[in-house]
Amino acid sequence: MIIVLKKGTEQREIDTLTDMIVSQGITVNPIVGSDLTILGLIGDTSKVDDTQIESYRCVERIMHVAEPFKKANRMFHPTPSVVKVGNAEVGGPKLAVMAGPCSVESREQITEVAQAVKDAGAAVLRGGAFKPRTSPYAFQGLKYEGLDLLCAAKEATGLPIVSEIMSPFDIDVFVEKVDLIQVGARNMQNFDLLRQLGRIRKPVLLKRGLSATIEEWLMSAEYIMAGGNTDVILCERGIRTFETYTRNTVDLGAIPAVKKLSHLPVIVDPSHGTGKWWMVEPLARAAVAVGADGVVIEVHNDPVHALCDGQQSIKPDVFADIMADIRKIAAAVGREV
Repeated sequence: MIIVLKKGTEQREIDTLTDMIVSQGITVNPIVGSDLTILGLIGDTSKVDDTQIESYRCVERIMHVAEPFKKANRMFHPTPSVVKVGNAEVGGPKLAVMAGPCSVESREQITEVAQAVKDAGAAVLRGGAFKPRTSPYAFQGLKYEGLDLLCAAKEATGLPIVSEIMSPFDIDVFVEKVDLIQVGARNMQNFDLLRQLGRIRKPVLLKRGLSATIEEWLMSAEYIMAGGNTDVILCERGIRTFETYTRNTVDLGAIPAVKKLSHLPVIVDPSHGTGKWWMVEPLARAAVAVGADGVVIEVHNDPVHALCDGQQSIKPDVFADIMADIRKIAAAVGREV
């Protein structure tokens, strides 16, 4: 439920109305704009008496929200959110480009790639330390050593880092060492992990699950936000369909859909979305054109010998070309890189 207040409502009137609603076991989320103040009601509002609320002279109108997600809902937060990741921002006028290898393999590899993507204009360095793989025999990442190598690359380049967490037991380590904690597609509905990430004050990159609907995706964001952590970035990384030519099917239609439903920033991962390096460039361009707040791209200095996902990784020179294209498209849609 949303309560729209009349223009010029004084704070004491807002406090009186809020106290009455809270006394009924409902959480009130106030959103104060330059011209409009609204109160977002979160909880079981089925027993709330509309007529009682309307009796308050400061109330302009009441709106019932059908969607089950509240804190992620644009109706509760009309202004698009901007999430800070180190010295970068996601969701503002400037597009956020995250780039780096699927897996951290060595100090030389991650430092070389980090410098290359920074020189090309990337704002955030991505790198996998813990790797959830389909096969238990595949390379699982360097784990804690990988995080340390990412930190070394950050120190050398100044780029904030994003890496994927797999276990709730590693949250403290990630809070200490990582600027943006990624929740992978396979953990999108790991609700225990999401709840615990809601208790920290570190931004979270939430990837869409392999077969998740948009509502399920936003409800997973709601789990994090309900715990108090509102710094959530959504990532469309392709969903599983009947098509087998590509690794996944990139749902670019999800970008404007999420923008309509939610205030959270949303980026696109064309690398996992296609699984083919030569498709990354056109999908990255399309993501920017359709309104994404950024892209995350896998870049490797030697894809042929990569320990993970070499077939979808691009070389640094190709990444530089993509950045040049993105700048042109960003300017055309009123954004910048």
